[in-house]
Amino acid sequence: MTLCFATNNQHKLAEVRLLLPKEISLVSLKDLGCNEELPEEQNTISGNSFQKAAYVFENYKVSCFADDSGLEVDALGGMPGVDSAHYAGPQRSFDDNMNLLLANLKGARKRSAQFKTVITLITRTNRAQFEGILRGEIINEKLGGSGFGYDPIFLPVGHSLTIAQMTMAQKNTISHRAIAVRKLVEFLTNNLTAESGK
Repeated sequence: MTLCFATNNQHKLAEVRLLLPKEISLVSLKDLGCNEELPEEQNTISGNSFQKAAYVFENYKVSCFADDSGLEVDALGGMPGVDSAHYAGPQRSFDDNMNLLLANLKGARKRSAQFKTVITLITRTNRAQFEGILRGEIINEKLGGSGFGYDPIFLPVGHSLTIAQMTMAQKNTISHRAIAVRKLVEFLTNNLTAESGK
């Protein structure tokens, strides 16, 4: 079956393509000719995920899934959360976001946090959501040159490397997005016959 991942983020596409079974042909928004910004007007991660998937399904008539992710920091009451991508402003700069977060955590003794991803799948026969969570803590400096977002300052529980210091293969064994994608893949695998061609 052909399935659209409602993103043009090449990092996300590469991560997810490695996790999907060969029976699924993954296409991006660009492949559909969708160049507009998808709506993200909800106040929750799951709400934004659903809104983006529904927009693509309704406007392009293709089976699709969309993800929304956020970093939830315990000492900041769950912030930046749904605002993670534009925490430091509309420029959506990874460095600006990390710098602001580190400044807001300066002197904080409690630095526990979690990455959360919610994936929404919409097809002609199914609507479902899948959640992935990765617990960890925010370190004091940026380490590593891989990944994106807050990866250089996030140290997962039980690991000695930040997400940005890991290879793609290492990241795909533990990341919040990988956890949610594996749940999506399990669902699709169990429903491939029904979904084929949808």
